[in-house]
Amino acid sequence: MSLFLRLAIGFVLLIMLCGGLASLSAWHQTRDTVDELFDTQQMLFAKRLITLDPTSLQDEKLPNTKSILRHHRGDQDDDALAFAIFSADGQPLLNDGENGRDLEFDYQRDGFTDGRLRGDKESWRLVWLTSADKRYRVVVGQEWEYREDMTRDLALSSLLPWLIAMPFMLLLLLALVWFELRPLKRLTLSLHQRAPDDATPLPDTRLPKEVKPLVVALNGLFSRMAHLVQRERRFTSDAAHELRSPLAALRVQSEVIQLADDDEAMRKRAIQQLDSGIVRATRLVDQLLTLSRVEADDLRSEFQPVALAPLLQNLLAEHFPQAEQQNTALQFTSHAETVMNGHPLLLGLMVRNLLDNALRYSPSGSTIDVQLNVRAITVDDNGPGVSDEQLARLGERFWRPPGQAQTGSGLGLSIVKNIAQLHGIRLQFSQRASGGLRVTLSW
Repeated sequence: MSLFLRLAIGFVLLIMLCGGLASLSAWHQTRDTVDELFDTQQMLFAKRLITLDPTSLQDEKLPNTKSILRHHRGDQDDDALAFAIFSADGQPLLNDGENGRDLEFDYQRDGFTDGRLRGDKESWRLVWLTSADKRYRVVVGQEWEYREDMTRDLALSSLLPWLIAMPFMLLLLLALVWFELRPLKRLTLSLHQRAPDDATPLPDTRLPKEVKPLVVALNGLFSRMAHLVQRERRFTSDAAHELRSPLAALRVQSEVIQLADDDEAMRKRAIQQLDSGIVRATRLVDQLLTLSRVEADDLRSEFQPVALAPLLQNLLAEHFPQAEQQNTALQFTSHAETVMNGHPLLLGLMVRNLLDNALRYSPSGSTIDVQLNVRAITVDDNGPGVSDEQLARLGERFWRPPGQAQTGSGLGLSIVKNIAQLHGIRLQFSQRASGGLRVTLSW
């Protein structure tokens, strides 16, 4: 169901409910006001009658006022008011000559009560008063139906303009809703016509304040989707480019093995080269997948407190056989029991890549020094170092300083950089005064 239709049904039901409650409230208030007014009128009339001497008026005939009242006030019912005066023992002394003749003496106490006329089933509102000398009883009556008719007429006269205006008001309200929903319709049409790879932001001008956050959120989504598509395309392009050389080398070594025939030395060397190429290709694929995951996923929900000293000690122990094979010393100094909030596996991968780089590029007999401070980790090596211009490019994807004898893909430091950014760690490369490279991770 469309939003407009839901709003239209809601408005109709709401107006009907509010109109019904308002009509019911108006009816009750009008009825109470009419009852209060006519009760006051009856009481005043009875007080005037009680001051009269009914014996002096018994032979008088009351004038017929129906024609006068009809001329000036419209139709008047004979049940609007009726009165009668009785003696203390219930003998009728005086009445209005109409309904008053049928008022029966049923005095119990002064005040208001309900009763009926002689031979009539309709209910009447009666008020009884006793004269000061206790000789006369006055009763003034009014038919309840007369009051109900008056209440209905007054309530309808006040509600009728609203009943007439309500349909027009509802139509105008629906027209206003239809007009105000046009920005959403234009937005829907724009989204239907949008190309899948279109990252152009939606215009947010001439939009209601309530719709602008939606458009801003959609523009943010388009930007993130475009960034994601661009990253996936770059990953595909990089993977295709970087895997081309290792796969070509593997193919060459495979052809060498086929051509070796009886040359066992050539075959053995080709198999070694093939195995080495497979290891490099596997490492490259692993690094590409790791880099893609670090760039694509927000892993902050998996962060937990990580004690850095045991983590670094385990990583150094893991690299000790390689360092011993290269005649390289690994040193670890901890100046604080540092605990930081992060992803344990990614933090380990970040430091592991730094140690791999230090071992890869440090000559035999070197020393690699790892220090842990309160808010920093430093890794020092005795490698050849790089120039200031090359220092600024460390961490770029697939970039390696020229003239390197060691094999690599240029992704290790890029992975370190992305993991550091994810954890809010500042990565800094600097030249050591004694030669070599210093990597500082600070937070």
